[in-house]
Amino acid sequence: MKTPEICHYCGGRVILTDASEIYEKSTERIYLCTNCNAYVGVHKGTDRPMGKLANAALRMKRRETHNVFDAFWTGRRMSRKDAYRWLARELGVPQSRAHIGNMEMDECERVIRLCWEKDAKKAA
Repeated sequence: MKTPEICHYCGGRVILTDASEIYEKSTERIYLCTNCNAYVGVHKGTDRPMGKLANAALRMKRRETHNVFDAFWTGRRMSRKDAYRWLARELGVPQSRAHIGNMEMDECERVIRLCWEKDAKKAA
């Protein structure tokens, strides 16, 4: 994942900073837009972003997508690795791109629909 330098929402400068800028009691780090406050977390012990910058609306959609996707694959007794392999196949993307932290709104919606459709077929 490429280190963000410019915010794709507003063109603002992105900095690596302490997550306490957003979360009061945090020891983690984030990439934060100095203009619009879009941000993304950083993998522990590295400077690698966990995905792409997200504004508040996209962060909420990604949480919703994770909730649906996690319930889907755990309900089917899949491993997490197998679940992301399945997701990559369904989306027609390499497995390295099939991560919710990299997704935009439309991609999140697509994952939610895929999970619901597969669950509906299983129930029928």
